[in-house]
Amino acid sequence: MGSYVPSTQDQRREMLQALGLTDYRELYRDVPESMYLDRPLDIPQGMSELEVRRAVSAMAGKNKVFPTVLRGAGAYDHYIPSIVKYIPAKEEFLTAYTPYQAEISQGLLQSIFEYQTMICELTGMDVSNASVYDGATAAAEAAGMCRDRKRRVTLISAAAHPDTIATVRTYCYGTGDELRVVPAKDGRTDLDALKEMLTPDVASFYLQQPNFYGQLEDAQAAGELVHAAGAMYVMGCNPIALAILKTPRDCGADVAVGEGQPLGMPLAYGGPYLGFMATTQKHMRKLPGRIVGETVDSRGQRAYVLSLQAREQHIRREKASSNICSNQALCALTAAVYMAAMGPAGMAEAARQSMAKAHYLADRLCGIDGVSLKYAGDYFHEFVTVLPKQDEALAALEAAGILGGLPLRDGGVLWCATEKVSREELDRAAAIVKEVCER
Repeated sequence: MGSYVPSTQDQRREMLQALGLTDYRELYRDVPESMYLDRPLDIPQGMSELEVRRAVSAMAGKNKVFPTVLRGAGAYDHYIPSIVKYIPAKEEFLTAYTPYQAEISQGLLQSIFEYQTMICELTGMDVSNASVYDGATAAAEAAGMCRDRKRRVTLISAAAHPDTIATVRTYCYGTGDELRVVPAKDGRTDLDALKEMLTPDVASFYLQQPNFYGQLEDAQAAGELVHAAGAMYVMGCNPIALAILKTPRDCGADVAVGEGQPLGMPLAYGGPYLGFMATTQKHMRKLPGRIVGETVDSRGQRAYVLSLQAREQHIRREKASSNICSNQALCALTAAVYMAAMGPAGMAEAARQSMAKAHYLADRLCGIDGVSLKYAGDYFHEFVTVLPKQDEALAALEAAGILGGLPLRDGGVLWCATEKVSREELDRAAAIVKEVCER
């Protein structure tokens, strides 16, 4: 890296002399000698751009890309219009960083404002922030914004995504608060158990809709129970499902959060994705992260500013509800372009097709002897089946270029279908499973 240091040897020597030092090693005099690396790093020699391209392409070639994906569990294979990839790749957005100077960041601020507006339209809420890291982080941040000095307990449904439960638990551990898990019954949240667990020290309850098993929860009834106990209600939502389901606001939610990956982000090994957060005006000042607002400048022309930043970097630490220090602006822009390109009708059509194809796949699979739905409730585009010869069936699908459902720890296979899969692909998958089960 020496060639990338902008100062010259003479300049570095002059700086050392100004500090009363003769060698840069004296800056680290408190570091034990055993910690020094006194030999060259064991790394290969540099390569040309062509050689690097070949090496990286060879590594990428080891990935297995499935033509047909019948698995979701938090990351979904939806159709992405080409414009969604083109707009965020423009250098004005791709190289932009935090818009601290509003005067020269109007384009970036407007893109965030448009994203916030569409998230509010999707959730029915009054205000949205400029996104957080991912859906699990959004759930944990929502739990934090709901707590106060007298209510320090967070409830979360056992039917929520396991990664979300784990993330919220980690956040609670870090702040010294308690997380209690409300049990599930027949694949959905046990509302009787929820009612019993809503004690005076409970700050909020998190419900995922649809839940991890694909089941549609009685979200409105859960909200009524939570509010009757004086707690706040947080709903984790699939944004595509929101195109046809009741909004979190209609279900009585105080905070709506979720994973924005279905909104134009391709499947990837862990991201980057984004977490969306929205709330009512009453709780606006507790919303973590950044909120971009629209105003007018000194000439009366439309302008955008960072209106609220309720995080410890900008306000007194003891008053901050969060210490989250960044957002997923490029992913949020991608989500905004996706929502704008699809429009309400396009997103509703994607949701309807996903739901219809999931039900078609379930019917085909359950027509096989020994295969049945594990849970009888209504579902969106995911469902769990009891599947004999489970490992053999999934292996046969993989050999045929089909990524089958996700085997669950508590038994069964979690399947998913989106608008991308065709009827022919679904029939082929069912035929492979049938062949294995009938051997």
